[in-house]
Amino acid sequence: MLVRSLEKIFNRIFKPKVQKSTVYQLGNPALREIARPISDVQDREIQQLIDEMLITLTESKGVGLAAPQIGRSLQLVIIASHPNARYPHAPQMEPTAMINPKIISHSFETEKGWEGCLSVPMIRGLVPRYREIEIEYTDRQGDRQLAKLTDFVARIFQHEYDHLEGKVFLDRVETTLDMATEAEYQNILQTSVQSNAAHKS
Repeated sequence: MLVRSLEKIFNRIFKPKVQKSTVYQLGNPALREIARPISDVQDREIQQLIDEMLITLTESKGVGLAAPQIGRSLQLVIIASHPNARYPHAPQMEPTAMINPKIISHSFETEKGWEGCLSVPMIRGLVPRYREIEIEYTDRQGDRQLAKLTDFVARIFQHEYDHLEGKVFLDRVETTLDMATEAEYQNILQTSVQSNAAHKS
């Protein structure tokens, strides 16, 4: 008990301050590498990397981030769904670190939905994704987790999982007609909101 208390005090005093990392942009070769598995979840560098990614994601106001996006070719993603200006109907989900994630199974049904990416700024695309997936991953405590994800959260996971395989969402857009600038996407979103309001009234 005393040892744990001393460790907490030591970490509080000497733990380096976690700062926002630079998000690599499309064209950087790091985004095209196949990420390596993480062997020691409790490694101090891995735990610090998770903290850095959490800070980066929060300050960037994103809903997901993969380690390759900040130049670390490791199998680690953060999923953090929440309503925002880009995705007003997104469900609320606490930021979750997923280490060595895998898709175990998926639905046959796919659905197109708008996606953007911190590594591909100012561009949006309609991307087909599985509506439901079953995944496994290791959490930051080192425990194996199983989860079923649906709709928007399943979309976030598949988007981030692509980064671990050296892909970006533009690789999955079926036609350039399914692409839009951020400004035009906001117009599309606003039109959709107004149309839904008109149908309800």
